[in-house]
Formats: sequence, structure tokens, C-alpha cells
Amino acid sequence: MSFQRGKSDGSKLRASLHTDATPGKFPREPQVLPSDDSGSDDSGTRRGGSSSWQQAKLKWKPPQTVWRAFATLIMAGQVSVRVLTGRVHWRNLLTQLQIVGPGSLGVSLLTACFVGMAFTIQFVREFARLGLTRSVGGVLALALCRELSPVVTAIIMAGRVGSSFAAELGTMQVSEQTDTLRVLKTDPVDYLVTPRVVACAVALPVLTLLCFTVGMASSVFLADAVYNVSSNIILDSAARALEAWDVLSMMVKAVVFGGIIADVSCGWGMTTQGGAKGVGESTTAAVVISLVLVFIADFALSWCFFQGPGDALKAAMG
Repeated sequence: MSFQRGKSDGSKLRASLHTDATPGKFPREPQVLPSDDSGSDDSGTRRGGSSSWQQAKLKWKPPQTVWRAFATLIMAGQVSVRVLTGRVHWRNLLTQLQIVGPGSLGVSLLTACFVGMAFTIQFVREFARLGLTRSVGGVLALALCRELSPVVTAIIMAGRVGSSFAAELGTMQVSEQTDTLRVLKTDPVDYLVTPRVVACAVALPVLTLLCFTVGMASSVFLADAVYNVSSNIILDSAARALEAWDVLSMMVKAVVFGGIIADVSCGWGMTTQGGAKGVGESTTAAVVISLVLVFIADFALSWCFFQGPGDALKAAMG
């Protein structure tokens, strides 16, 4: 039986070779059709791309400056609410007023004195050549009142007080002292930020007014002592040129500048990360950003306050 089965298998093999082969050619090999895997590859690529995009979206974080600016804006709103509702830590406010006001008085007055004398040199030389010495006092008064006194005082405040706020709060943040306040059920915005913002907004107008007074006094002294322009002429010209609105706009600018400096400095300090290096970077960034915002706010307020042609110089010339 096995012999017959082998014989039948051999005859089947010869028959298949005979049917698949032709004279002078090898038997045909079985053909393998290519599999269409392009669709699956594309779908896999799409799935991989979508998953990587989802992972990228989950891992993406806004730039540090953006979220710090957003946190500073939120902090400014919180401070405004606390001031309007009277939730101010008065003891800390008095301490910060002493630091911001008397602590900055000397350097502010010294700077205002030399700024006033420097502008007096330029104005008196040019106006005397044109025979307009009677208008020197009015020009000096307008320049010091409207622009120089609030801006120069704000620059001093940003360099001295703003950097101090940012460094102090940044050190407290990286050393987890603010977390300790939260554990003790004390809001850092109430205890640390609000007194500093209010102190700057209150002290800067007073410093600005004193700087304006010292700047005008130094201008009068230099013009009378060096250029023989009578002090009575300068003071009379300044009195005719200045109006109550000029002094009021100076005070409004000072309040806005003080709030900007304190809020930016406290916001950058409260969002400090990275130890001592982060404290240094926050301090530098707080001063730079405060100065830029002060200049922008000065332009915006000047644009709002002084529209249309003015007649102050005409009044100063008598």
C-alpha cells in the first residue's frame, strides 16, 4: 500500500511539472502579490502625529514673562480691592512709608537740584541770545512741573525702592517664607504687597512736589548768580506760566508712577524662582520693566492732559 501511494504521488508531481513547464523554460514560480500597506502606514503616521501633537500641547507652557505679567495684573486687582475695602495692614504701611519717603528724600532732592541747574544753563544761553530772558522762568517751570519732576523722581524710586521690593520679596519667596505666612492664615498680598503699593502711591507725589520746588530754587539761584537774570523775573514768569492744572497733572502722574513701580516690583518678587540667581534676575527685570512702563504711562497721560494748542508761554512772556 505504501508503494502504491508513493507511485501515485510521483505521478501527480510529474503531471504538475509537465503542466507548469514549457520547452526551454523553467517552471514558473508562485507569484506573491504586493500587499497594500500604504494606507495602514499613513494611518499610523497620522495617529503618531496626532499623539505627538497632543503631548506637545500638554507639555507647552507660556513664557515665564507672560505668566509673571499676568500674575502681576491679578495682584494689582487684588490690591485695588483691598484698598477700596479698607483692608490695609496699617503698621506695615507706616513702616513702608518711612522707607519710601524719608529714605528716598535726600537722593531725590539732590538729583532735582542738578537737573534744574543743567536745564537752566541750556535755556538761559539760548533765550538770552534771542532776548527772551523774561520767559526763562516760565519755560523752566513748565518743563519741571509737567515732565521732569515726576519722571526723574519715578526713576529714582524705581532704582532705589523698586529694586529693594523685588529683592526682598523674591528672597522671601525662594526661602518659602510666603508659604509660612499662608500656613499662618495670613495673605501675603494683605501683609506684604498692599502696604508697599499704597506707600509708593502716597509718598511719590510728595517727593515729586518737593523735587519741583528744589529744582526751581536751584534754577533761580544759578540764573541770578551766574547769568545775571534777576530771580524776580524768573519767579514772575513762572507764576504767570503755571496753572493749577499743571500741578494737579504732576501729582496724578506721580500717583500712577508710584503704583506701577510698586506693583511691578512686588509682582516680580512674588513670582521669583531659582534661588539667588532668580532673585537677581527678578530685581533687574523689575527695575527695567518699571522704567519702561513709567515712560509709556507718561506719554499716555501727557497725551490725555495736554490736548490742543497751549498759551502758557504767551502768558510767561507777559
